[in-house]
Amino acid sequence: MITGAYDDESLLPLSGIQHFAFCERQWALIHVEKQWAENVRTVEGRQLHERVDDPYFTEKRNNIKVVRSVPLVSRRLGLYGVADLIEYEHNSAADRSPKIRIVEYKRGKPKPDERDEVQLCAQAMCLEEMLGIKLDYAYFYYGETRHRHRVDFHEKLREKVEQLTGKMHELFEKGITPPPVKSKKCKCCSLNDLCLPVLGKKTREACRYIDSLIAEIESESAGD
Repeated sequence: MITGAYDDESLLPLSGIQHFAFCERQWALIHVEKQWAENVRTVEGRQLHERVDDPYFTEKRNNIKVVRSVPLVSRRLGLYGVADLIEYEHNSAADRSPKIRIVEYKRGKPKPDERDEVQLCAQAMCLEEMLGIKLDYAYFYYGETRHRHRVDFHEKLREKVEQLTGKMHELFEKGITPPPVKSKKCKCCSLNDLCLPVLGKKTREACRYIDSLIAEIESESAGD
């Protein structure tokens, strides 16, 4: 459980929690070591956001007010960022408590893990802290499927956001970049060439081989 509050200098980019949930090393290469590399996925994602991000845009659709590029911050989580789009739905002109919905735009389609969900939940937790409200759900709009995907903010998802955020701050403050671990998801990572997961695997194998040789020599010496 997170306690206390972070100052301005300690705030981390909210979007980083999606990287962290995907791969802690990827997050550290971007946010600790300040490395970045674009691939087709990141370019398409950036272009999709550019079409949505307009901080001066507001729109009225019947009883729904739409606001884009809304700044977010949470002193408790130590995160700052931007919500792509927020909808305020009023039941009437006199309604002072509108239904509030976050809509986050993503390229592709829903993923098999929760890396997107934790980012959206973190956005909601920021907005809750800012406005003193409680949000039960929000939406993704995926560029490939072209329809909204609802995400419910259950307690386990909120706890996961807090756990990931706490570890992000710990690694950032200590300047730690986790070692590479080769896996299937490395193929779609924009930092694959910088990360060198294969080299990391070979290095670990070499270290284990050297350790085994040393242990064998020490064993033979002890027997003499």
